Amino acid sequence: MKILITGSNGFVGTNLGRFLLNEGHEVTGLVRTEAKGETLPKGISYVVGEGTKPGKWQETVSGYDVLINLAGVPIFKKWTPTYKRLLYDTRILTTRNLVDAIPAESGSSVTLLSTSAVGYYGFTGDEELGESSPPGDDFLATLALDWEGEAAKAREKGVRVVITRFGVVLGRDGGALAQMILPFRLFVGGPLGNGRQWFSWIHIEDLCRAAHFVMTDKEISGPVNFTAPGPVRNRDLARAIGKVLRRPSIMPAPAFMIRLLMGEFGSVILTGQRVVPRLLQSQGFKFKFADVEASLPDLLTP
Repeated sequence: MKILITGSNGFVGTNLGRFLLNEGHEVTGLVRTEAKGETLPKGISYVVGEGTKPGKWQETVSGYDVLINLAGVPIFKKWTPTYKRLLYDTRILTTRNLVDAIPAESGSSVTLLSTSAVGYYGFTGDEELGESSPPGDDFLATLALDWEGEAAKAREKGVRVVITRFGVVLGRDGGALAQMILPFRLFVGGPLGNGRQWFSWIHIEDLCRAAHFVMTDKEISGPVNFTAPGPVRNRDLARAIGKVLRRPSIMPAPAFMIRLLMGEFGSVILTGQRVVPRLLQSQGFKFKFADVEASLPDLLTP
């Protein structure tokens, strides 16, 4: 199949593009500059365009069987008012422009996989959250709702729309894990706050496999949680990281310090969600990495 990926230079986009290429698909990335295009994995072609703005890049969209929408600046950063605007615009505007570019006559021959996040569900303590759980009402939930709403408009053109709600993606070569392990390498690792908050995660390899799974299973549409079936409390994650790295994991990062350093986003990582992949499991998808403690050696050892 011919596949176009927005956000193709990012951590997920790079890994997913390479995976789909190895599966025999023809992959193209939407990039902002020629220089960005040259950094894509070998074998992936590119189209130059700014996704947040209408442009000539939209004329190429009709040539693809699958559109994978990953665009958006990283969420793991202090949320200033300016950055919150950037979080919103890079997701909403790119999705809107991508959907606008899909020809009205495309119908079911086109599949749109559009990213969202488990932040959609808000914060509900220990409640287990599946795809049918209601949305929250904080900034992240509102962002996810609007993001998904823009993608859903493609259904008006007959397109199959799959909303992939990502948990925290763990991988070797970037993403959240690279930031999480630094304190452990400096011998000051430990839980965040009281460590009781749930951490919904997915191994990058399982994310790529799941994306291919839903891309090729035409019966799947709507929201799909891209999380491992074993969400873990933050304190248990810290203990597991310390064990693999052979570093102490008993020094908690005070909640007030996290909020001071990260602003509103600090409250997000101190609260978390307990999200499970009910749809993927009901459709027969088999996770290779279901348990975080068993998965970390694959991610952290040479």
